[in-house]
Amino acid sequence: MSQTFPALRRNLVAILRGLRADEAAEVGAAVYEAGIEAIEVPLNSPDPFRSIETLVRDLPATALIGAGTVLTVKDVDSLHGVGGRLLVSPNIDTDVMRQAGRHGLVTMPGVFTPTEAFLALKLGASALKFFPAGVLGPGGIAAIKAVLPADATVGVVGGVSDADFAAYAKVGVRTFGLGSSLYKPGMSAAEVGERAAKAVKAWDAVFGSY
Repeated sequence: MSQTFPALRRNLVAILRGLRADEAAEVGAAVYEAGIEAIEVPLNSPDPFRSIETLVRDLPATALIGAGTVLTVKDVDSLHGVGGRLLVSPNIDTDVMRQAGRHGLVTMPGVFTPTEAFLALKLGASALKFFPAGVLGPGGIAAIKAVLPADATVGVVGGVSDADFAAYAKVGVRTFGLGSSLYKPGMSAAEVGERAAKAVKAWDAVFGSY
């Protein structure tokens, strides 16, 4: 079965869309050392499973490494095969979720409506990824959260940066996926590390350091 969303020092997921395998170790280390323990490599990146395998091998066991844009059962199996533990998707798919559960993965499927959110929870989602959250905004998320179980982990992804932490915190959200505000293809590891450190500082300012 799927795992509960783990206790991280900060509920931040670095989304490294477009990461190349030959830079995965250096960029991943920069992100982790800045204080972000969860890293997602979307599968529409070049050679993503090789990058994930590198991150799993090189980062401490406390790092939560996985794939994003996971759309098929085959992708779930490939993720498990390289040691990834985190599965993130833009949608909710029954077959994908059931296979992830068989492998005991941490799952964060994409949802946008109450119907999708409740289906995801029924299928054992570890956390809900409201996507694209920028369209719903804090007000829309708050309205949906009002009918969800109090213990459901709600994350927001898409059109969200460290500048938005405080607004979402007001409606009880403390889990964020950071994509283009953190990483874009071609950035150096040092630049990514600086952005990650800035996001960590912002998260700590709103939620308190660990």
